[in-house]
Amino acid sequence: MGGRPGLYAPRRKDDDIRMRDRELIYLATFLRALATGLMGVMLGLYLARLTFSPGEIGLTVSAGLAGATLAVLAVTLRADQLGRRRTLLLLALFSAAGGMGALLFDTLGAILAVAFIGMINGQGRDRGAALVLEQAMLPATTDDAGRTRTFAWYNLLQDLGHGLGAALAALPEWLATVGLDRMAAFQVMLALYALLHLLQAALVARLSPVTELAQSVARLPLAPESRRRLRRICALFALDSLAGGFLGSALLAFYFHTHFGASDSAVAALFVAARILNALSHLAAAWLARRIGLVNTMVFTHIPSSLLLMSVPIAPDFAIAALLFLLREGLVEMDVPTRQSYVMAMVRPEERTFASGVTHLVRLGGWAVGPAFAGLIMQVVALGSPLVVGAAMKIAYDGLLWASFRRLRPPEEATRGRG
Repeated sequence: MGGRPGLYAPRRKDDDIRMRDRELIYLATFLRALATGLMGVMLGLYLARLTFSPGEIGLTVSAGLAGATLAVLAVTLRADQLGRRRTLLLLALFSAAGGMGALLFDTLGAILAVAFIGMINGQGRDRGAALVLEQAMLPATTDDAGRTRTFAWYNLLQDLGHGLGAALAALPEWLATVGLDRMAAFQVMLALYALLHLLQAALVARLSPVTELAQSVARLPLAPESRRRLRRICALFALDSLAGGFLGSALLAFYFHTHFGASDSAVAALFVAARILNALSHLAAAWLARRIGLVNTMVFTHIPSSLLLMSVPIAPDFAIAALLFLLREGLVEMDVPTRQSYVMAMVRPEERTFASGVTHLVRLGGWAVGPAFAGLIMQVVALGSPLVVGAAMKIAYDGLLWASFRRLRPPEEATRGRG
């Protein structure tokens, strides 16, 4: 009996450290999502105040995305050697510098440089390199059984942060009503954006070595089996993300407004409700995955969501179309935490940064290419055709995913003997 405290106390201490790291990542993610949601709405409005043309605003958004993509590539190839915490800290500091640069400069050349270096995200949803590292780090903060639930909370906090950040973008108008100059109000928000990233940096600096890889394994080559798995899953993710590019929020909002004559406020309310359903669905996905498995959850929630979307163009009015769309939104993102958890389970711990980065780059490419094709099909074929084409591509992806990976189970399912 006397030996038990010494035997079990170290394990409890390790669990406390892992839980603390997980909470720090959660909070850092939420703060970054707040900043991303804020900038997604505010960037265009602020640049318009600087008398930038629509083309110049588009260039600025593209410059930020280009910087973010380059950062994802660098993180994928070098973050484990540099150190995950150190790299995540640098990303937060560069983002904070981007906010301060946008506050200090007002010429096109300077703003483009600031957007690129600071990876300024005008899309309103986080697609940056920090996600790659956090997804690689999170499995070390829990066990196999808790991994999917950990990713579910991670994604829920991102969605909440994006929504609240977008709401913060209304502050300049309120500040103007209490006497502050509108440009000064925008500058206050840019300072807030930079501060949120600095707070994120402070949290990252407190992470423990649990989230790092030992230097002895940080340079090991990708195992042949992991390489084969990644090659197959990246090909499928390319198809899924290309389909997702057909179904972006901007094109869907345009469709509801043009086809059904929905007002701007009605479309806005529809997407607010959709985001709430997206957030709640992450926790439902973790619950379901414990019962039917990760791959089954990914596939058998995704297919109904695609069928619901395909039915939107034949809805008789906006109310029915909105209901079908919201039912779809309650299902469509249930594959997000399950997909992240599955990829991290299918590779070795020292391969997680590379696997997270490669799959993220593939998805970025699909998201970038899809909207151009969708817009062309919408113009040439029919207004609702991207919904049908995108949904059909997603159903094809689901079928191929299930056929390819239904027998390849993560550790927690293998030990339960789940089929």
